Amino acid sequence: MKAYDIYIFDLDGTLLDTLQDLATSVNYTLRQYGLPEHSTDDIRRFVGNGVRLLMERAVPGGAGHPDFERIFATFREYYMAHSLDTTKPYEGIPEMLHTLKSRGCKLAVVSNKMMAATQELIAHFFPEIDVAIGEHEEMGIHKKPAPDTVYEAMRQLGIPAPFPANISAVYVGDSDVDIQTARNAGIPCISVLWGFRDRSFLTTHGATTFIERPEELVSMEEK
Repeated sequence: MKAYDIYIFDLDGTLLDTLQDLATSVNYTLRQYGLPEHSTDDIRRFVGNGVRLLMERAVPGGAGHPDFERIFATFREYYMAHSLDTTKPYEGIPEMLHTLKSRGCKLAVVSNKMMAATQELIAHFFPEIDVAIGEHEEMGIHKKPAPDTVYEAMRQLGIPAPFPANISAVYVGDSDVDIQTARNAGIPCISVLWGFRDRSFLTTHGATTFIERPEELVSMEEK
């Protein structure tokens, strides 16, 4: 018996370990403009709300820096060329996705990462994913924690919002943003403990269901 019909996943820190490529891209960009670099732990704290806010947090003065738009453009260009340098799935993720797919579950990714990068990474690593939605607010679809990208993923899966009573969906992520997104979309959230935030942080931000390994998501399906 399926626990859920639809699994909607966050990407960075949930399916993929992208931290090193993000940190490298941020620090490359900062060096080009003579700005101080950040540790990987700094970058870990900065991610989760999209790459623009990542760079606002990384650049002294944030969006108020006089060269911010040029800095941000440099980051985007460099990251798009280097997003696959060290990025890889967390252990057990491909097997978990394959099992869920084989059981008839629909799979989607909703990320605050740039749309082009999101779709490139999904196509490269996860052919089982049915729909991949990244940040594209120019289309009037607001990024997480707004529910818009979840609704758009469901629409592309052929499911209207609000969700029909006979369809069960869950959001799987590693951050407070994911918890808020699930809440705003009216679906439960499963918080993973292998990503960019720890249990204490997630609990403080309202997490109630945790998994420590990807195979635990498959085990839920078997109960």
